[in-house]
Amino acid sequence: MISTAAEEDPEGGRRRDPNNGGETTTTIPDLRWRSWIIPIVVIANVVVFIVVMYFNDCPHKSHQCLAKFLGRFSFESFKSNPLLGPSSSTLEKMGALAWGKIVHKRQVWRLFTCMWLHAGVIHLLANMCCVAFIGVRLEQQFGFVRVGTIYLVSGFCGSILSCLFLQNAISVGASSALFGLLGAMLSELLINWTTYDNKGVALIMLLVIVGVNLGLGTLPPVDNFAHIGGFLGGFLLGFLLLIHPQFEWEENRVSLMPGTIVKPKYNTCQLVLCIIASIVFVAGFTSGLVILFRGDNLNRYCKWCHKLSYSSKSQWT
Repeated sequence: MISTAAEEDPEGGRRRDPNNGGETTTTIPDLRWRSWIIPIVVIANVVVFIVVMYFNDCPHKSHQCLAKFLGRFSFESFKSNPLLGPSSSTLEKMGALAWGKIVHKRQVWRLFTCMWLHAGVIHLLANMCCVAFIGVRLEQQFGFVRVGTIYLVSGFCGSILSCLFLQNAISVGASSALFGLLGAMLSELLINWTTYDNKGVALIMLLVIVGVNLGLGTLPPVDNFAHIGGFLGGFLLGFLLLIHPQFEWEENRVSLMPGTIVKPKYNTCQLVLCIIASIVFVAGFTSGLVILFRGDNLNRYCKWCHKLSYSSKSQWT
């Protein structure tokens, strides 16, 4: 959606066609930042996985380890963990999401640490490839502060929703944060609707990607509630953090002529969406924390919600 024969407008962050009298030929924001926070996130997840495998030390606890030539970094058996990784007990000790420990022992940090743990090599590679593919592009377009905030907060939201529905299982993985990035992409498209070409195609593609991944989340042993919570958190945050000024406002800012009618920075629809998203996010986030630390189980109020996610002792997100 970015014109190939274009020169950058450094003021507006848009592209102009030099062969068309400087008129704008596309309205998609330029990639104005260098991505570094997402690569750091990927590296950090890999390092954490190596540390977890070091403490797992399968050969000293079991005789059914895989890849024994790796020493203490060898994997648990397929029966114990089919994703080539540590045991569930090790993940729980290292900070996996566990409702009982969060509510009764007040280990609130697990809501954050679980998104840095992974159940195995396959789990890690799948999540990190998707995070890099989606996150780098977003960070180049919107910067590390906004994308980093969406990643961390949406991951936290996924942890909260997971605890509200899955209270007899542990859960690990960065997919809640990953779905937060997907949700933010969708809301960014909606709130900046007028700046996109082929917006209908982009919307359909995003909805298909999200729908397929949420559908796969119903398969064992995936924690789909973490996916849904992360997606909703990122979706609402996208309205607040990824909003673009109207293109006409940026044009006027660059070349303001006497007598020119200045366009408002944001249109009415954008402002309304921001207000609604902020109210819903604050209300949902606050009520989620309150319900969590009351020790309540939302399955009591939603009899069919358990069908949205597979339930087992260990959940991978």
